[in-house]
Amino acid sequence: MTQATMTAACPECDAPVELTRHPLNGQIANCTQCSAELEVTNTAPITFELAPEVEEDWGE
Repeated sequence: MTQATMTAACPECDAPVELTRHPLNGQIANCTQCSAELEVTNTAPITFELAPEVEEDWGE
C-alpha cells in the first residue's frame, strides 16, 4: 500500500510543503525552502500559519 503525499503552500515563501501522512491540527512542519516552522491550522484543506515562537514560562 502506498501513502499519498499531500501538499499545502508555505505562508512565508509560498513553496509547496509535502506531508506524507494526514496531519492533525496544531502539528508542526518545516518548510524545506525557507526553513520556517509551520503549524497546521486546518486539515481539510490543509493550511499552515507560521508557528508561534516558544516563550519562557516563569510561572506568571
